[in-house]
Amino acid sequence: MRNFTLMILAAGFGTRMESLTKNIPKPLLKINNSTLLTNTINFFENLGCKKFIINTHYLHENLKDYINLKHPKKNIYLIYEPQILDTGGGVKNSIKYFDSKNFLTVNADIYWDESNINDVNNFIDIIDQFENYFLLLSDQKNTFGIERSYGDFVIHNDYVRRWMEGDPVIFFSGLQILNPKIFENFESTKFSMNKIWDKLILEKKLKARIMKSKLFHIGDIKTFNKIIS
Repeated sequence: MRNFTLMILAAGFGTRMESLTKNIPKPLLKINNSTLLTNTINFFENLGCKKFIINTHYLHENLKDYINLKHPKKNIYLIYEPQILDTGGGVKNSIKYFDSKNFLTVNADIYWDESNINDVNNFIDIIDQFENYFLLLSDQKNTFGIERSYGDFVIHNDYVRRWMEGDPVIFFSGLQILNPKIFENFESTKFSMNKIWDKLILEKKLKARIMKSKLFHIGDIKTFNKIIS
């Protein structure tokens, strides 16, 4: 039976949502009568997730109250960051909850639907490979909500490298598989996930898959208004 842990990165300020996040943290914005946070929790729970880790900072009490009200019986751990630790630091701060096993992390601003099930299911199937580091990527033509002409990564000779001019435009979907071991050599408490990726790329340890379904990234108020209209 599948059993994995997912960390939802939810500590950000959501500044690109402008007035929408003045009094509401971004993960609690609603699309199709469901908050982004509940959408993520339900989607991954249905795929076998048994433990959720959620890091918080901005309006953290709102998130705590929401979880207690809407998901009181689920195995959810809220990790409050008094000072925001960035993406890499936020994960490192939660390492003790991963039991030395591979785990998933996901950004809180992705809206998942039934069309994504096969892609994510196939991705999760590889989570138990030894000391695994994998990114789920999205081709530009299948990505809603990221409007730029340059990508994040490409797959080259089976491994991930950074995007360069002339490469196909491919974005990070926000979902990845990590192992706690990679954080052992990082003494800083606050740092970006980019430092983790750069180390893995240098050591030829980072791999990826490209999703076939559409990715809905709710990155700013313009995208949010489009998707709810």
